[in-house]
Amino acid sequence: MKTTKNPLRKRTWGHIFHHLKPHAPLVILSVLCALGTTVLALYVPLLFGQAIDLMTEGATDWTALGSLFLRILLLVGITAVLRWCMEFINRRITYLVTRDIRTEVFAHTEHLPLSYLDAHPTGETVSRVITDTDTFAEGLLLGFTQMFTGLLTIVGTFICMLTIRVEIALLVALLTPLSLFIARFIATRTHSLFRRQAQTQGEQTACIDEMIGQIKTVKAYGYEASACDTFREVNTRLGDVSLKATFFSSLVNPTTRFVNSVIYAAVALSGALLTITSVGSSVPFTIGSLTALLAYVNQYTKPFNEISGVIAEFQNALTSADRVFALKDEPTEPITHAKDAHLTDVRGDVTLDDVRFFYRPERPLIEHLCLSVKAGEHIAIVGPTGCGKTTLINLLMRFYDVKGGAIRIDGVDIRDVSRADVRTKYGMVLQDTWLKHASVLENLRYGRPEATEEEVMEAARIVHAHGFITRMKDGYATVLDEGGGQLSAGQKQLLAIARTLICRPTMLILDEATSSIDTRTEAYVSEAFDLLMKGRTSFLVAHRLSTVVGADCILVMRDGNIIEQGTHAELMEKGGFYRTLYNSQFAHIASITSASDVEECK
Repeated sequence: MKTTKNPLRKRTWGHIFHHLKPHAPLVILSVLCALGTTVLALYVPLLFGQAIDLMTEGATDWTALGSLFLRILLLVGITAVLRWCMEFINRRITYLVTRDIRTEVFAHTEHLPLSYLDAHPTGETVSRVITDTDTFAEGLLLGFTQMFTGLLTIVGTFICMLTIRVEIALLVALLTPLSLFIARFIATRTHSLFRRQAQTQGEQTACIDEMIGQIKTVKAYGYEASACDTFREVNTRLGDVSLKATFFSSLVNPTTRFVNSVIYAAVALSGALLTITSVGSSVPFTIGSLTALLAYVNQYTKPFNEISGVIAEFQNALTSADRVFALKDEPTEPITHAKDAHLTDVRGDVTLDDVRFFYRPERPLIEHLCLSVKAGEHIAIVGPTGCGKTTLINLLMRFYDVKGGAIRIDGVDIRDVSRADVRTKYGMVLQDTWLKHASVLENLRYGRPEATEEEVMEAARIVHAHGFITRMKDGYATVLDEGGGQLSAGQKQLLAIARTLICRPTMLILDEATSSIDTRTEAYVSEAFDLLMKGRTSFLVAHRLSTVVGADCILVMRDGNIIEQGTHAELMEKGGFYRTLYNSQFAHIASITSASDVEECK
């Protein structure tokens, strides 16, 4: 067990100190404030003891007593100011570190490979960036304050007690391990509970993200009750583990308080006996000394109560920090290759040379795939579901890297250039469109922010989106909801196509780009794409085979391999798998049409 925990915890502490390092001046200033606060707080009980002795020695020296009280008030005031400064500085450190961590983790997430993001729920990742970072900052960084000042107070008060009465100080030292033992015993048992709590919290966030993000599907299938049951089950588990973690962690404070009360009572009793028995001796133990000693005992035991309370938060914070920095330590995609090649003046020749790929080694998906595409060719990719069409697109865009062979653009292996360089050469329109919470104009400029309004409107006119945009409340300034909820699927796809047109890419990838558009609009869009892709290489993934009839070359994929290729006429004449697909699709459409005609006649 230790071998699995220690390396992760060691890396976590390394990350913590790394993020504190830029704020070293503030940390040093906080430490100086803590030292000043502790020293002054230790000096005040001595002054109180002297004041009590002055009042119990017969004739009271009121001048000296007044001077002592003025010093006490001054020291208490300075202590309060230093403590306020320390709290302010620590809060600032906390917020700055939280900001830095969130910025770094978010930027890191942007460069994680799709294989990681596909394998982890979005809500889980969001929970680490938001919730776990907050828990880490509040529990760990603010805990440093109490633990540091607490340790200073413990050491300082113990030294002061030694100077007043050694035997009583040793009695305190003898009873102190009881409090430490109880705190450690409970804390070690709450760590696993807090780890389970953080994991379940991430699961809950993922559940909420999934259900709210797909609320239309949930409602369409009447899944509301089941969704509530799923959430209730996760929420119940979170409640149970949170209650257990809170219960065990809350035991620390009352048990240490009990031990501290026993210590205080023991010191009070032994000190009172010493005061009585030392009367008339050469070194009497005065009431003022006893008062100062009791004040030091109270200061000595108080940090144990605070630290015991912090320990539970500390464990929770460390668990959250482990999760945050585990995400930060995930390997990212290399931004550039060592060869640092570049794609300049791209013509659009694309070659796939003996490409192999798999998501899991035991289940190969693409094997020995070879393809040569000349610049300006219009390539259609068709085949049954799961044959590898979308995977092939992912490989062309370097969302995933090939496991064997090579993909080349103009003879350059795309693994030898940056992913950003490869992706900027493609314009991509997906079946599932995405629009951000912004105006229509900002969404259309997403890939090319410097585009003029005239260029944006021209692209919208080409794809026949200008009409419905101008009919919206504020036209191009209309702010869309996240995902474009107020638009139809076809309208969102038209905006996505217009967005790609504005970028004017060298090559184009269309993954079912016209699937949500009616037949009439599809004809307009196809005409626009023909105009755009004239002289440019394009790849079209389609299930609707009527959209690929005019392609220069149609690739028919099955089980990760290209089993047929050629023009529509050549493949139909060949009478192979493509012809079977084509005929079965239109036979199905014809049967549906005939059935509807018969029903209409009835």
